[in-house]
Amino acid sequence: MKRFPDGFLWGGATSAAQIEGGRCADGKGLSHLDYVYYRGPKTPCNFMMKADLEKARAEEAALNFPNRRGIDFYHRYKEDIALLAEMGFKSFRMSVSWTRLFPTGLEETPDPEGVEFYHNVFRELHKYGIEPLVTMCHYELPIGFVDKYNGWVSKELIGPFVKYTSFLIDEYKDEVRYWLTFNEINMVTAVPWLGGGILLDYDKPYILRMYPFSNALPEEQKRHWDTLAHQALHHQFIASALTVRYAHEHAPQCLIGNMFNLHHLYPETPAPADAFRAHEETEYNMFFSDVMAGGSYPEWIMSYYRKHGIHIEFADNFEKILQEGRVDFLSLSYYLSSVVTADPKRQERIGAFIRRMQNPYLQTSDFGWQIDPTALRISLNELRDRFHLPIYIVENGLGAFEEPDAEGKIHDDYRIAYLREHIKAIREAIDDGVDIMGYTPWGCIDLVSCSLVSMTKRYGFVYVDADDEGNGTYDRSRKDSFYWYKKVIASNGEDLD
Repeated sequence: MKRFPDGFLWGGATSAAQIEGGRCADGKGLSHLDYVYYRGPKTPCNFMMKADLEKARAEEAALNFPNRRGIDFYHRYKEDIALLAEMGFKSFRMSVSWTRLFPTGLEETPDPEGVEFYHNVFRELHKYGIEPLVTMCHYELPIGFVDKYNGWVSKELIGPFVKYTSFLIDEYKDEVRYWLTFNEINMVTAVPWLGGGILLDYDKPYILRMYPFSNALPEEQKRHWDTLAHQALHHQFIASALTVRYAHEHAPQCLIGNMFNLHHLYPETPAPADAFRAHEETEYNMFFSDVMAGGSYPEWIMSYYRKHGIHIEFADNFEKILQEGRVDFLSLSYYLSSVVTADPKRQERIGAFIRRMQNPYLQTSDFGWQIDPTALRISLNELRDRFHLPIYIVENGLGAFEEPDAEGKIHDDYRIAYLREHIKAIREAIDDGVDIMGYTPWGCIDLVSCSLVSMTKRYGFVYVDADDEGNGTYDRSRKDSFYWYKKVIASNGEDLD
């Protein structure tokens, strides 16, 4: 079996919204994620409605906004990067906060303290030989764009975004070689608030809450919401392509990738109808990369739009823009596989991230996510055959409830087992001929969970002493997985015991 290639980019991944904190430090503005409030240890929070945003503003002094605290990376980045270096990281995936540089998104010039903060972070990483992998937009959107335009539904966001990303390229091109434009771009159609700053409104809150899962919504409302989400997606495709083109022209030494949530789907039964539904779901999952890596909308999705009454206002010359803005590599997150059915009574929305149907052949995490490293290998092979591009696995990991024992230690053998099997699957995919650039497991330092907006769901090799209410010392300590991953990196993936 082939070994991991020399120069393989081992590391870990985070996002600014979930680690930085420093809510308004040094002039930082508020993003739409800063208004997502905590609702309980296992209660999803990132599906916001108009009434939720109104509540967040009316009760701002009383509600709990964990993203505003993060883990205080803004003040403790040197300590955190030293821990990454101790593990032997070759790469650190992070994001830049749009509102730390341009507080409202409309400023003519960036905030100088924000600019210097990221220079300092990049210098600290390079001091240890760690390559930054930077996501330009990891869900964060200046809140004013939600108020004025309902987020990415409006083409008016394209100009400010490209101005922001062009600044990033010009300012940091000598410090950052690897870039991603949007994080998990398919989430705008799965969770419109999270991925696109889109507020959905309806007079039946239960139906709204069911939107990420249910395929049995009122048809007119479903068409309307899907049109909003796919219109926002189109604007993100255009903004990304313009950014890629700018980078290719002004910083040819940089490599720009897309990023999507990879979701492998199995048919519930061997019935042909179930098999076709799994095929249809797979095509949907792949179409985001068809546009960003292939440079055009596949005919399949155009037919899907026609059949489902989704009407998109395409940008002028969008075909040319997409062709000229094709990415240099694919990147993806992978956490779980799912099962789908053609049964209309149990069928879930196409593109949904979390599904209710369970696969009896798989183990399930504390949070209901099914563990399936084999599906990662299958999907990596499919991506190789479809796109013929290098692939960077920039998120993968296991969220779990964790508390230190009497000696202050966390023995996370379950995380080691999860990561070990996924690393084996990646090595097998490399042996299959897949060109894989690197691997950065999610939340290498405990951070605020995206879906639950809490510290309860922990992913890290490093424990952060903070709870869901912001109590704790915020001190860092090493879990058992810290020492295991250090050994994995030192052996270039050979020693997985």
